[in-house]
Amino acid sequence: MKPARIPDNFTSPHHWGQLPWGEYYREALENQLRPWLGKMFGFHLLKIGNLSAEIDTSACAISHQVNVALQGSQLQVNADPLHLPFASKSVDACLLAHTLPWSPDPHGLLREADRVLIDDGWLIISSFNPVSLLGLGKTVPFLRKRIPYSSRMFTPMRQFDWLSLLNFEVVYQRGFQVLPWHKQGGKMLSTHLPALGCMHVIVARKRTLPLTLNPMKNRKAKSQIRSAVGATRQYREEIKPSHPAGSQHPQE
Repeated sequence: MKPARIPDNFTSPHHWGQLPWGEYYREALENQLRPWLGKMFGFHLLKIGNLSAEIDTSACAISHQVNVALQGSQLQVNADPLHLPFASKSVDACLLAHTLPWSPDPHGLLREADRVLIDDGWLIISSFNPVSLLGLGKTVPFLRKRIPYSSRMFTPMRQFDWLSLLNFEVVYQRGFQVLPWHKQGGKMLSTHLPALGCMHVIVARKRTLPLTLNPMKNRKAKSQIRSAVGATRQYREEIKPSHPAGSQHPQE
């Protein structure tokens, strides 16, 4: 498998308008996220990357929303997304709107988002789908160096594997915008053929408890408790008086 981390640094677009049909992509993504943003509660929402900063998240109940990127015009914090200046488990939700495609280390970016998220925190990821009309553009030599074809495109299954290693539970995923040049993305095609959508979104939650218990640990714990109870019962039997019932103690 081709490694995700590469030494090259991508020049990430600062605005959706820098992408061909970028405003269509932004509106389509906001429509996908709107029902889920209303389900998120907490104190802090972190929007990582310039494209994330332009996503309308007013439907989210989290009032304190912070935009983070190396440079840009709509940012509150200028920082490297691979080294976020926030404490561990201090953020309730993270938005990575097309941040992975231009990241030199997608694994490191996800690990950093996992670090700052609280338990059961929300993680939203959007990206381009390589199995789409947009993905076909990467096969054309003179398009490979143009945005958005110059970005890296990861399959949804590969992103699912990354999230499972970090113990995230995917609660929603869908492809959309099958026709990139159409404002509605080809409504009929997007409804019946979402797997061919040029864009893909994942909504996941950070889980900390294991889904299955370790049977070895359970047996060990039970044996320790059983031996302790047995020792107490044996101790009580040893100190039990040996005088027969009805006998009287000698008076002092």
